[in-house]
Amino acid sequence: MSNTTDSTPAAPATPAIGVPGGGIEVIVKDDDRDSLSDALGIGAIVMDIDDTLYLKRDYIRSGFEAVGRWAQDELGIEDFGERAWAAFEAGARDTIFDQVLKACGARSDDAVVTALVARYRTHRPSITLSADARRAFERWHGQLGLAVVTDGAVSSQLAKARALGLDQWELPVICTAALGPGRARGSSAAFEQVQQELGVDGKRCVYVADEPTRDFIGPKALGWRTVRVRRRLGLHAAIESGPDIDYEITSLDQLEDALSA
Repeated sequence: MSNTTDSTPAAPATPAIGVPGGGIEVIVKDDDRDSLSDALGIGAIVMDIDDTLYLKRDYIRSGFEAVGRWAQDELGIEDFGERAWAAFEAGARDTIFDQVLKACGARSDDAVVTALVARYRTHRPSITLSADARRAFERWHGQLGLAVVTDGAVSSQLAKARALGLDQWELPVICTAALGPGRARGSSAAFEQVQQELGVDGKRCVYVADEPTRDFIGPKALGWRTVRVRRRLGLHAAIESGPDIDYEITSLDQLEDALSA
């Protein structure tokens, strides 16, 4: 059974933060946003979460620690979390839990693996907003329209958003997996929703994300400008950028200069 740390299950009915029904109203005063908006030639900056606002490896390690506590209590394996992290660091991805169970001489049937995956995806993550992301939010909040569009399991992405404290910035967090079949990865649906919620034309929107093979398809189709954050420890840092990426940066501190170039 696959137990990848980056897989996406069927979307539950839970509304995303900021999606209609999610309870956040976005208020940006026109006079506050004029100066920076005019200087950059944009009206909104929209960001991904993983490896954009923090390092995803921190979430993975947090998840393995939670799984390790469960495995110690329920399976009697004292170092499951440490073994899982070591396997990840060694390059394993899709079947880490199976590998660790077998290495420990424990049963690795579907029921056990499913329980481990559930514990990983529903844990309360110990992650923090990167320093450059915090500086960016502090500078842009109230001056530009802000939102988050993110792929992945809805419950996991919302838990990350809460752990990162995104609610303090009063921005919509749209989980593509909550939008229905055919409206997740690669679709423009979430980005069309952002345009409507923020009242900004696509040509004045910027999407900032990390994964070069799929993150930018949807916004680019709407005429958005696209920026890849290629962090040194990002999970996709080794993949080269494609033609649907307008700018590449290594820190959000560089974004305004890139857009102004």
